[in-house]
Amino acid sequence: MRQVLADQYAEFAAARAGHLYRSACLLTAGDTHLAEDLVQETLGRLYISWHRVTRVGNPAGYAQTVLTRAFLTHQRRRSSKERATDEFPDQAWTDHGDVPLRLTLLEALARLPAKDRAVVVLRYWEDRSIEETADAMHASSAAVRTRCTRALGRLRELLGEDLGEYARF
Repeated sequence: MRQVLADQYAEFAAARAGHLYRSACLLTAGDTHLAEDLVQETLGRLYISWHRVTRVGNPAGYAQTVLTRAFLTHQRRRSSKERATDEFPDQAWTDHGDVPLRLTLLEALARLPAKDRAVVVLRYWEDRSIEETADAMHASSAAVRTRCTRALGRLRELLGEDLGEYARF
């Protein structure tokens, strides 16, 4: 039985790691090193409780919730504001579209408070409902709506009123 669970976990982790990493990059506003750490922490927590996770109807959603909570926990730590550098690492993103556009969006996301950024990522990147977002963040639906409104308003200030050109990100 243990081997079956281990095989199921390995298959799940291989299939979802890329998506978790992309979500973590958005949550961290492009900090790839922190994103890797968050994904590693998420997969570690999932491994420990995999026997319970398999009973959940949506293990991918559960993993995303664990990732979001790990990010928010990290942001609450005093040392979370420390960064080794303020430059993006040398990476070729050319196969993913317009590089300046991506950098502009990541810079705008970085200017949002952590919880507002998490709401934006969960609602618009993960395409979760308000209730699902509230559950993932341990917040009320009203708080999520307020944060969404505030975060989108702030993004409009940073990116200009025409957000349509950024929607294909």
